[in-house]
Amino acid sequence: MLLPVPLGPGTAPCGPRGLSAWVAACPERGKRGGRWASTPATRTAPLLRCWSWVQSWLQVSGRRERELPAATGALKASLVPLGPGPDAAGKRSPLHGAAGAVRIGGAAGARQGWVGSAVGTGLAAALTRLIPSPRRLEEVPLEVLRQRESKWLDMLNNWDKWMAKKHKKIRLRCQKGIPPSLRGRAWQYLSGSKVKLEQNIGKFDELDLLPGEPKWLDVIERDLHRQFPFHEMFVSRGGHGQQDLFRVLKAYTLYRPEEGYCQAQAPIAAVLLMHMPAEQAFWCLVQICEKYLPGYYSEKLEAIQLDGQILFSLLHKVSPVAYKHLSKQKIDPILYMTEWFMCAFSRTLPWSSVLRVWDMFFCEGVKIIFRVGLVLLKHTLGSSDKLKSCQGQYETMERLRALSPKIMQETFLVQEVIELPVTERQIEREHLIQLKKWRETHGELQCKSPPRLHGAKAISEAEPPTRKALEPVPSIIVPAGPAPVPKARKSKEKNREKSLGSPANGPGAEGNGAPGAARELLHPQVSPHHQSKESLCSRESEDTYL
Repeated sequence: MLLPVPLGPGTAPCGPRGLSAWVAACPERGKRGGRWASTPATRTAPLLRCWSWVQSWLQVSGRRERELPAATGALKASLVPLGPGPDAAGKRSPLHGAAGAVRIGGAAGARQGWVGSAVGTGLAAALTRLIPSPRRLEEVPLEVLRQRESKWLDMLNNWDKWMAKKHKKIRLRCQKGIPPSLRGRAWQYLSGSKVKLEQNIGKFDELDLLPGEPKWLDVIERDLHRQFPFHEMFVSRGGHGQQDLFRVLKAYTLYRPEEGYCQAQAPIAAVLLMHMPAEQAFWCLVQICEKYLPGYYSEKLEAIQLDGQILFSLLHKVSPVAYKHLSKQKIDPILYMTEWFMCAFSRTLPWSSVLRVWDMFFCEGVKIIFRVGLVLLKHTLGSSDKLKSCQGQYETMERLRALSPKIMQETFLVQEVIELPVTERQIEREHLIQLKKWRETHGELQCKSPPRLHGAKAISEAEPPTRKALEPVPSIIVPAGPAPVPKARKSKEKNREKSLGSPANGPGAEGNGAPGAARELLHPQVSPHHQSKESLCSRESEDTYL
């Protein structure tokens, strides 16, 4: 893994005193005839800058208290000096070199301005989730990407026909990954939010103008800065990303006052806002809450508790070893799967994996969420070797909180999810079983949620869209103005104005207002309501919003 840490001048000062003190007291200090650890900070500056950068990311993400100790131990354990420091002959340590090559965990980073590392589990897990490294993204060749874009454009322009006759093809293309340039638009068509918006034009603007419930507004405002604080949209308080997030969440509390606001809705809405404008994101959130995950965000969280029991029952068939271990440790599913399911893994997986999971989730429904959860449990606790370090309840929970980067890697995870044999029918059968048990122990459900719809096909059949609702709307709407005048007509009008303004028409012609009247007829004044100040309004920027 390469950490983008600039080593040249002008970088932020590094100041982790604890690490500096440890480096100065390093056991390697007296070995190999070297004293590099006790030499000036210039020789350890690359390492210190690296660690300072990692600390800042952990601090910004709000995970410092949980993951910093493990990351510290990993970095200390994996530091290996490249060679001796300056000796009597005046030779220089490789750490002192201009290339800034630092060896951590046996991997040398020899590139100018970069630090190479192969760090321990705790630090690697933190960096995998926090650092948007291009090396971890699945690189699709440009020609293949353009072909996929062309295919998706054809599907979106004929969505009703594709959904009715070629749904399997849509599913395969979602499994391959939706092109980034069309992902926001595709999510709207898959979820049915495009149709929902067309059926409720102006509703979001109406909700946006209402004041909202003070009890929800306070909670929403406190949560704004916690959503993807490292993303450029949400990095600044009061920025456009946080403003739109506030608008979407506030509008939902007004749209569904019986549900109000749940903190798990914030990351869902934030991911949507990264791909589409506020109005489209609102209706997409409505579809997720009503069609894909009904009851998840209700006050009693009854639906998520039921799905936790469904997940645990399915785990018995997928990975008996993991099921037996969790049963032995008496770890209730609600302890580890709540954030996974309610946030649709947006706060758990690396970003590239989140997008691929969401592509399949919008197409195939909640079974994708179940499959991802089962894959993570199977590959974390599914063998006796993996359980050696999970002897107690605390160790097991820590392992589930710090998942291995390997099993969260995009290609591996997506392939495992596709191959896992868990169907909608199995989920619904387990749902009936668990619902019966719930009624025996807790009584009737207090939250009467609508039935869950499993993906785009079920939503399309339940609410058949009209052709008009699926028609793409122009991305840019130019305000109305005076029509352009042809050149030939302009010359004729000019000659006519000259003749009207000549002395032959009488000295009082201008005073009588004839030329002025003529000009009014030839160039009528534009109404103030149609005057443009070079502003462009966009009701649906689905084609250009990247």
